[in-house]
Formats: sequence, C-alpha cells, structure tokens
Amino acid sequence: MLQRFTARAVVVGDRTGTVVPDAVLDVEDGVIRWVGRAADAPEAPDAEVTALPGVLTPGMVNTHSHAPMLLFRGQGEGLPLDRWLNEVMWPREARLTPEDVEVAMTAASAEMLRHGVTTSVEMYFHPDRMAAAVRRTGARGVITHPLLGLPGFGSFDEQLAAAAASGGTGDDQVEWGIGPHAAYTVPLPVLTQAAEVAREHGMLLTTHVAETATEGNELLAQHGQSVPQLLAAHDVLGGRVLANHCVHMDDGDLELWREYDVAVAHCPGSNTKLASGTARLRDMLDLGIRVGMGTDGPASNDNLDLFEDLRLAAQLARLRERDATALTAPEAFWLATGAAAAAIDREDLGQLTAGRRADLVHVDSEDIAFVPVGEPTDLLTHLVWSVGSRHVRDTWVAGRQVVRDGVSTTVDEAELRADVQTRAMRLAGR
Repeated sequence: MLQRFTARAVVVGDRTGTVVPDAVLDVEDGVIRWVGRAADAPEAPDAEVTALPGVLTPGMVNTHSHAPMLLFRGQGEGLPLDRWLNEVMWPREARLTPEDVEVAMTAASAEMLRHGVTTSVEMYFHPDRMAAAVRRTGARGVITHPLLGLPGFGSFDEQLAAAAASGGTGDDQVEWGIGPHAAYTVPLPVLTQAAEVAREHGMLLTTHVAETATEGNELLAQHGQSVPQLLAAHDVLGGRVLANHCVHMDDGDLELWREYDVAVAHCPGSNTKLASGTARLRDMLDLGIRVGMGTDGPASNDNLDLFEDLRLAAQLARLRERDATALTAPEAFWLATGAAAAAIDREDLGQLTAGRRADLVHVDSEDIAFVPVGEPTDLLTHLVWSVGSRHVRDTWVAGRQVVRDGVSTTVDEAELRADVQTRAMRLAGR
C-alpha cells in the first residue's frame, strides 16, 4: 500500500537547508519513493493519504547515547566527570540487572521518539536487552557491545567474543557495533582487537576520546603520545570509527581524524553540564571531518532532546569563534539529521529523499514560534532557534506510526515511569 503524506513543508535535512513548501512525500514498504511539491506529485489514486498541517522533517539520529542511564538522571549533580563516574555512576551500575537495562532503555527510547529522534547509537551494558527494548518501541538502534573492566560484566575476552558473535546479524531495526569505553579504561591491545573485530564484520566501533583535558595525561606520560596518536599507532583507526566528544584535540589530532576518516559524535549538552570544554566544531567541519549530534546519556545531559543540543551546538560554535556565521541554522539541523546519519555510515537515514527510510517527524507549525514566515527557509530557521521537541506531534519509523499526537503508540509510558522510579531507588540504595 502506498502511503502519501502531505504537509505545509518538507525539511529535507541536507547541509544547504532545502525546504520544499506545499509538499507531498510518498512511502512504500517503509521507504521514501517520491518527495516534492504537490503540484508535481505523481498520480496516486489508491494511496492512503495522511494530511499534516505542519512541517515534516527527517527522524533525528542521536550519534552517542547511554540511554538506560535514565535510571540515574540528575544524580551526582555538580560533580566533575571523574568523580561523577567513580563516586556515583559506577557503584550504581555494578548493581544493574538485565531487566533494569531493558526497562530503562524502553522508557528512554519512547522519550526519544517523542522528541523526534528515531535512531540512536547506544553504548551500555546488556546489549541484547537494549535491542529488545528498541524493537518494542519501534525505534532504530545501533547497539554496541560494551568493553569496560567493571566487576560483574565479564573479562575483556568474553566481552569481545560476544561482540564478534553478533557481527552481521542485525535487522532493519537493530544494527550491532562495538563500544570500548575509552583508551584510559580499556587496554590498548584490547582496543586493537576490538578494531580488528569491527573491521572484519563491518561494524561501527565507537569510543570516548578527549572528553576532558586530563583523561589522557597518564597515557601521554607513559607513551609520549596523545590518545588519537595512540589509537592510530595501535591500528584502532580505519574502518567505521566514531569518536565521542573529541573536545580537547590539537591540530595534529584533527589531522589524524581527517586522514583516517574518523567521525565525531558532538555532545555539547553533556560537555557543558560537566564543564568538559567546547569542541572545535567549526574546525572539524572545515577539515571535512564527519560530525553528528549526540546527547550522551540522560544522566549527564540530562535529557535526550537533540533539538536542544543542535541549538546549543550553534550557539557555542558562534561564541567560540566570535562569529555569528560560524554555524548556520541549516548546518545545525543537518548535524542532527543528514550529517548524523553520514557519521554512522547510514546513508539510508537522516534525509527526506527518495530511496531513504521513511523515518518521519511531524512538527506542529500552528504556533507563534513559527511566526513570521516570509520565505520557506524561515521554517528551518525557526526549527533551530525557536521551536523545540514540545512541538513534535507525530513520528513514524519505516512508515509505521510510533507517536501519535505526542503519545507513544507502542508502550505505556506512565507504567514505564513508575517502573523506572522503583528501580532507580533500589540502585541508589534507598
């Protein structure tokens, strides 16, 4: 059955900020077949028509998330990253059960869908349970097998074996990857092995790099090289590599990223909340480094709302460069859509163009936040600067509606909230 969506406008999600007014978008078998102006639309007498009064945008792609940390939202407030991890997060995570992770991931996935985020790259424990949660809500996920030496989660060899076993076994909703935490928590030989497994299976490898100014000091003192240099020297780069944060990078580090085509997950919300610093976003883009927006976890952001992060990314880039043109509104929106999809090598997502997956978001434009509109591109400007996730009304993944009028169609969020509250109190020892 052909699905036809009509809308006030379609925002494509490309770098130049293409906006198609009075638009039609056709979907068949979960894939976009045609998009353009209504006056040019092909005949489709048997189509199932969904008339939308607002703006249709691509489903956003969250390139870095630890979504089950919704269990710890707001905890450890005011602590720097090292103390936040060691004193608050890791002790509580040691008490996690697989059921805790699945319930929290389900709640977080539903939250992201309400915010217009249809795909997220997840790095957390019990990946099989995270995958089950994503399938339940109807979202998409790149679920990475974690590598981190914490009690109760197996040896590095066991974690790597589990990651290798999942290689190439994904489906339309779930793609598998590998997520070593960082070079300061995972031995370099293990990182090398992880990269070998990822390349062998064509999997995404994602790891934290240069999030704080001091995290690489011990490695620098021991080896005389920065973390990016060490990753290159130990054959970790190459293949599909996504580096998270990348706040404290010098010119040589960025040149390595360009040389090896390493993508970056830019997480301004988390970086500012934890006072980690401001990434060199403009420099990265000018070098041709692929960058996509990420929220990080809901314990360090503290939400999963890419509308807030893309706006903050533009503000920080302009402030850092002392230049009001340092990041345009079209670029900011692209970083959460088309660019984010490219950063994880998923050219089937992130833009509303023929041949891509029909992951769609309907944003209500009958609001003062969308006034005035003199040109169609004003709609995109308003999406970035004045509109937020509160204006998201409906979300579809592969043409299947998973949010209707701001409410999940697949899970009971009230029930999930109560369940998360109970589990969070247990993990906090209360």
